[in-house]
Amino acid sequence: MVREAAVDGTLAQLDAAQLHAAGCTKVYGEKQSGAKTDRPELAKLLRRLEPGDVLMVTRLDRLARSTRDLLNILDTIAKAGAGFKSLADPMIDTTSPHGKLILAVLGALAEFERSMILARTDDGRKRAQARGVRFGRPP
Repeated sequence: MVREAAVDGTLAQLDAAQLHAAGCTKVYGEKQSGAKTDRPELAKLLRRLEPGDVLMVTRLDRLARSTRDLLNILDTIAKAGAGFKSLADPMIDTTSPHGKLILAVLGALAEFERSMILARTDDGRKRAQARGVRFGRPP
């Protein structure tokens, strides 16, 4: 059962109409950008999810602007036993095997990105130490 939906920014009437037409019974409008991770309406929506619910958005960027945030939100949705769909991005659909595959690939890419960041950070730290830069509290 599609029960919840989310949009960010000022609740666009077109977005709300699309979500209701897709079967959503409750639409949440966020006052803050999808680029922010601490959004009260999103937090409320995520707390209300129950097994079998499907959280639906009109576009993926309405939910999150970074892969890391998206995957964290999708993990929360999955732990609630709910699914996720994006109307504009039909391949992003955790209620289907193909959608789960796409998200697994996105997850692998995010993990790869994180490991590359850690490697570059470690390399930069080693170069700085070789130049005599000291880290931590002063002795």
